[in-house]
Amino acid sequence: MSISRSTLAIILGGGAGTRLYLLTASRSKPAVPIAGKYRLVDIPISNCINSNINRMFVLTQFNSASLNKHIKNTYHFSAFSTGFVDILAAEQTPDNPGWYQGTADAVRQCMRHVQQHDADYVLILSGDQLYQMDFQKMIDDHVQRGADISIATIPVGDREAPEFGILKSDEQSMITSFIEKPKKDILGDWVSDTGADMQRMGRIYLASMGIYIFNRKLLLDLLMEEHKDATDFGKEIIPSSIGKYKVASYQYDGYWTDIGNIYSFFEANLALTAEIPDFNLFDNSKPVYTRARMLPPAKISGTTLERTIIAEGSIILASRVENSVIGIRTRIGHGTTVVSSYIMGTDYYETLEEMLHAAERGIPKVGIGERCYIKNAIIDKNCRIGNDVRINGGAHLPNTDHALYSVKDGIVVVKKGAILPDGFVI
Repeated sequence: MSISRSTLAIILGGGAGTRLYLLTASRSKPAVPIAGKYRLVDIPISNCINSNINRMFVLTQFNSASLNKHIKNTYHFSAFSTGFVDILAAEQTPDNPGWYQGTADAVRQCMRHVQQHDADYVLILSGDQLYQMDFQKMIDDHVQRGADISIATIPVGDREAPEFGILKSDEQSMITSFIEKPKKDILGDWVSDTGADMQRMGRIYLASMGIYIFNRKLLLDLLMEEHKDATDFGKEIIPSSIGKYKVASYQYDGYWTDIGNIYSFFEANLALTAEIPDFNLFDNSKPVYTRARMLPPAKISGTTLERTIIAEGSIILASRVENSVIGIRTRIGHGTTVVSSYIMGTDYYETLEEMLHAAERGIPKVGIGERCYIKNAIIDKNCRIGNDVRINGGAHLPNTDHALYSVKDGIVVVKKGAILPDGFVI
């Protein structure tokens, strides 16, 4: 059996997504739209498929209906393949009457499904990260080192280090110590040799990416026998395994970002509009897969476009769109300016009859109206924004939560399905 055939992947859907709550109120975190046409879960699934790993479980428990629908409509393997992407929602059983209590507990509760498949290795991934990684190289490294556990690591600087699990390794890249989210005053004790290029950039600490490879038998023993009450990998399983088992660090030097909060989500999306983005959607060797929608090409008329991604099915009549991501089926009216914003788009087109009926009741069309100004904003799906609406996000706005929108770190998030009447100002 090839190494890829002997590997099962488990993608953790995350909890309630409280830090991304504005976008996860009605959907699970892995189902959040990204880059105009994808969902967050498409990233780890695509990385697995591109690494010849095609047996995957996605673990969810919060607002999972839209995620289930997306995966069911997207990932179909040949009848001659053993591949699958299966959703495992938290379920009550005689052994486990409660919800998932953490990452380790979630994997423990699904081990009976994992045990039904032949596999030597289990790859554990997060459902809320943006990166392109060849897991095959990490698995090869794991096998060559004779490791029991491998942790993907990435060099980070002073500012990011307190947000991650930080570790140190020896000359053989075996991890010797690990600390979860260290305080800034002790960071000096955790400096690592991350290589000359990384050190020049000030990235002198090795952070866990939350990507793990376990030898299957050890994972079973750890979860079912040795740490049967442990709920989390980063806080409990990993620290207690260092020194007892061969835990290897696999250093990854490519682009990776954790989509943990509104600001990082916003930044990661707008970064895709760069001339040469760090995350490359245009790489033939690392395609990002998603649902194949039968949508018409985007139609643009009279618009000045600058560093902008426009998804299929959009109708853009705006005067200017700059440094923005425009999602599927977005409609933007005449005279509107959109700057540094992510417009998620819509799930459907309105018919002319529906538009007339809405207009008779004083309700704006789905999409963005005429003569609007939108800056530093995330417009969630299926919003109706009237004419002459002004949204000017930035540091001058205090954090707030309104029935129609919220402001977080200067970013205005218009809630899914919100209706902003003509002349509305934020």
